[in-house]
Amino acid sequence: MKQALAALALSWAATVHAGGEPVRLPGPDVELSGRLYQPAGKGPFPAIVMLHGCSGMWRKDGEPTASYAFWAEHFRDRGYVALLLDSFGPRGEKEICTQAHRRVSPATDRPRDAHAALAWLAARPGVDPRRIDLIGWSNGGSAVLHTVKADSPGWQEAGPRFRAAVAFYPGCADIARAPYRPTVPLLIQAGGADDWTPARHCEAVAAAAPAGSIEIDVYPGAHHSFDRVDGRVRERPEVRNPNRPGGRGATVGPHPEAREKAIARATAWLEARGR
Repeated sequence: MKQALAALALSWAATVHAGGEPVRLPGPDVELSGRLYQPAGKGPFPAIVMLHGCSGMWRKDGEPTASYAFWAEHFRDRGYVALLLDSFGPRGEKEICTQAHRRVSPATDRPRDAHAALAWLAARPGVDPRRIDLIGWSNGGSAVLHTVKADSPGWQEAGPRFRAAVAFYPGCADIARAPYRPTVPLLIQAGGADDWTPARHCEAVAAAAPAGSIEIDVYPGAHHSFDRVDGRVRERPEVRNPNRPGGRGATVGPHPEAREKAIARATAWLEARGR
C-alpha cells in the first residue's frame, strides 16, 4: 500500500487532473460551494468532508490545487463520496493567510460550514449518513478541532454526526488553553519542524485529553504542509504567524517520507473506524 500511495502522490507532482462535480449547498450564512467526487456504483458509500487551509482550495485556473485534488480522488478511489468544501470564495475571500484579522474564523464560521456539509451529504442518495468523516489541513485542521468539540457552533442534537476526524498540522495553541475533549475519535498529523503551527501545542492537547480520544503522530523534520504532492520547502514571509518573532513568516513544503506515512496512516485510521 505504501509504494502504491507514494507512486500516486508523485504522479500528481507532474500531472494535475481536473475532476469532481461543482456543487452548491446551503450554508449557515451564505450559499457554500465545492467539488464532489463520487465513486462508481449506487452505494450507500461512506463520505468525507474536506476543509482546505488558509490559502484556499483553488488554483489560478479555477481547479482545486494538486494536493486537495489528490486527497479527494484518493478517498473517492477507496469508495468514499468526497466533498472539497470552499469556505472562502462564497464569502468573497481568496485567502486569509496574510490577514492580520482573519475574516473567516476556524472557530465559528468554518465549523458551521462543516455541519452544513454533513447535513447535505447525509441527505444525499448513495451516502450512508452513519459513516461521514471529517478531514482538514492547517486552518481547516483547526476548524476540524472546533467542529468536533462538544459546544461546536452549528451542531444540532437531532442532526447527523461525524463518525471520525483527522486534522493535519492544525493550530492547537488556542485549544490547549482549556480542557479539550473531542466528541468523535480524532487523529492529528503534525510536523516536527513546523514553525507555523508547532506540534508541541497539539501534543499537549492530546496528552491532556481523555485516554483513547485523540491519537497524534509527529513526523521528525517535516514542516507545515508536509503532505503536499508538489512544490518544495520554502519560506513564506508574508503570512501571519504568531509563533514567530515579529508575527510573520513560516517555512512550508513537502516532506516525501512524512507524506507517504501520513497518507497511509490517515487512510487506515479512518477505514478502521468503520469496521
